[in-house]
Amino acid sequence: MTLSVTKRTVSMLAAAALLAVCVAASATASQSKHTGGQLVGAGSTFVQPLVSQWQAAYPAVNGTNIVYQPIGSGGGIQAITNRTVDFGASDAPLTPDQVTNCKGCIQIPWALGGTSVMVNLKTNAHAPLHITGPVLAKIYLGQITSWDDPAIKALNPGISLPSEKITPVYRSDGSGTSYNFTDYLSAVSAAFKSKVGLSTQPPFPVGVGGKGSSGVAGVVKNTAGAIGYADIAYAVTNHIQVMAVRNAAGKYTTPGTKSITAASAAFKNVGTTGEVHIVNPPKSAPTAYPISTYTYVILPQTTGNAYPLKTFIFWALTKGQQYGVKLRYVPIPKPVLVLSEKLLKTVHS
Repeated sequence: MTLSVTKRTVSMLAAAALLAVCVAASATASQSKHTGGQLVGAGSTFVQPLVSQWQAAYPAVNGTNIVYQPIGSGGGIQAITNRTVDFGASDAPLTPDQVTNCKGCIQIPWALGGTSVMVNLKTNAHAPLHITGPVLAKIYLGQITSWDDPAIKALNPGISLPSEKITPVYRSDGSGTSYNFTDYLSAVSAAFKSKVGLSTQPPFPVGVGGKGSSGVAGVVKNTAGAIGYADIAYAVTNHIQVMAVRNAAGKYTTPGTKSITAASAAFKNVGTTGEVHIVNPPKSAPTAYPISTYTYVILPQTTGNAYPLKTFIFWALTKGQQYGVKLRYVPIPKPVLVLSEKLLKTVHS
């Protein structure tokens, strides 16, 4: 009788110990899933300077490392479509075909910035040179080829412009920055819209290409007389002068926190799909920079990494916005934030 009770007691203790081990293992696995490991993304070079700030800051939040490959918006869309990354990033919204091919992807506005017009030109100017959308379109159409062209001189009275060849520089890879740039030029120039149009890989008839925003910035910086386009962060970090672009109200503005904020505020309707266009704001926004854009994170709605992915994106949309201010990214406004958070909630395991 005593021996039987002893055996039963030992069995019960062993079962309890086994249960404790299982619970501990389960808790460890759960903690590992939610607070460790890494998330891999790829795409937009426009947003890469901001993502690099997030990469440095986010591991301290919950131990998750962010790996990001700045391969261009087109590459990012392809990578998330193939599910070789956890998230893609693009400055161009998904086309209907891309939505279909991505099989259950959503696009979420997660950053706001401006595409700068960079130049490498020696003049006597003590302030940014002036340019208009129609003149900029003619440069990229090959119709204006010298910096002392009358059209440019008329915009910059009193400035000594050299008789120097203009070298337009563009993105050679699929690019959301090209999409934003051509979105603007198509809005202000009928000729540009018909001959080149809105595209992530526009068929510019003149100029030289650079891969990624860093490539365009590099070509501009090293080519006398060059003009190119990239996120303002690349102009700031590479110490490249930018032009002031005339907006619809007739004011010349450069991409900064106030002018980009004014551009976004001019568009009240943010829709429901996540796609938001804010180029060429109306005259009612006199301080707006006319080549501003949202950039998007692209997520699969069904993913095994739903919890850590949603946690990171929510942080990027909220606390993470502060890291972009010094690079002239603007915290996304409340109406867009509300939309982004609503879209993020649809992601699940």
